[in-house]
Amino acid sequence: MTRTFDAIIVGAGQAGPALAGRLTGLGKTVAIIERHLVGGTCVNTGCKPTKTLVASACAARFAQRGAEYGIGVGPISIDMPVVAARAQKVILDSRKGNEDWLASMPGLTLIRGHARFTGPRQIEVNGEMLEAPQVFLNVGGRANIPDFPGVDDVDYLTNSTIIPLQTVPEHLVVVGGSYIGLEFAQMFRRFGAEVTVVEKNARLVSHEDEDVSAEIRAFLEAEGIAVRTDACCITLGKHERGVKVGVDCNEGAPEVVGTHVLLAVGRRPNTDDLGLDKAGVEMDEKGYIKVDDHLKTTAEGVWAMGDCNGKGAFTHTAWNDYEIVAANLLDGEERKVSDRILGYALYVDPPLGRVGMTEAQARKSGRSLLVSKRPMTRVGRAVEKAETWGFMKIVADAQTKKILGAAILGTGGDEAIHGILDMMNADASIGTLQWSVPIHPTVSELIPTLVGDLAPAN
Repeated sequence: MTRTFDAIIVGAGQAGPALAGRLTGLGKTVAIIERHLVGGTCVNTGCKPTKTLVASACAARFAQRGAEYGIGVGPISIDMPVVAARAQKVILDSRKGNEDWLASMPGLTLIRGHARFTGPRQIEVNGEMLEAPQVFLNVGGRANIPDFPGVDDVDYLTNSTIIPLQTVPEHLVVVGGSYIGLEFAQMFRRFGAEVTVVEKNARLVSHEDEDVSAEIRAFLEAEGIAVRTDACCITLGKHERGVKVGVDCNEGAPEVVGTHVLLAVGRRPNTDDLGLDKAGVEMDEKGYIKVDDHLKTTAEGVWAMGDCNGKGAFTHTAWNDYEIVAANLLDGEERKVSDRILGYALYVDPPLGRVGMTEAQARKSGRSLLVSKRPMTRVGRAVEKAETWGFMKIVADAQTKKILGAAILGTGGDEAIHGILDMMNADASIGTLQWSVPIHPTVSELIPTLVGDLAPAN
């Protein structure tokens, strides 16, 4: 016997529960299927616990620097079980909040199990058949495990398994020099571990501008983190101390020996075992579900939201996917993914806030550009806090006087960037931003000055 619903949502991450709330609020019957943990990556293994750990690491760093501020704090120690317990509490509280939210929705049925399509808009879970005229996929992603030689011979960590660690590794080797890898590298260095970052590209966070990459490397190395770039032949193997990582770099020792290794080399979508072919849902060569500008898949009546569609790898883009789908289906609007101006942050300390194009991307576009850059050493708020690593940079179109992109790498950069992001979303000219009157003393107050210093790019 087949159970029929008005809508089926596969996955209870960021977009799924919110859409369920809108649909049930309109009196529709909805089944939401979750095979693992309600809340998805952000709540259970991503943003929530990692930023909790980052906060603990920042507290440790401030304590270590106490003398600089005239504060005598004595010897510093790290109670890793307490650090991990903080993160676990945030996970459990957030997950329960999501579960309680789902339980409060009239007309919602939460089904625990693995969903697989058996046909168009027909799904089997736990031996039961379900069908609905509308199906929404919100299945998320997981850590990518590359086929490095020897990867199956060692006990490696991922972003999921490193979070509950009860002890500080003696030497953590992080394979991957981008968002996830660098955040964990810095936090565990601050907890007291020796840390080495191994990156196959010539620089860290290689999709950012070269000056951003260089500054991030500089302040990480200043904290004692070893960085090995140009790792052209990464291998893994057992060692009496734990693990050896072959790097084959142009300079330095050909291998790094550590007690633990974290693999942080990207994510992959959870689309392997959903029976998508039976539903007529196509994927690209990387396993991401193909969607159009309205997040419709190649199958009639099926949409894909969040990390599984390859249109964004962040909690806020998954939430915006929900907003787009709900606005178009329920509110009679015409929202598109291509209208989204992407902003994001890298939560090293100091953080990087980014929006729109990098300077390199803008130059490749062939536009006539205006560029402005100011070091954080010339930002009063940063000087007052003794946090002067980084800089602010903005890129604009010289003809239209519209902002193309910006980066704020420095204290408060993840928050200050929103002043620029909001101006870009409002399609405002640089003059509008230049003549705003910001609050002193803040990091954001230098944005109008930054705009006023815009000059033709060399």
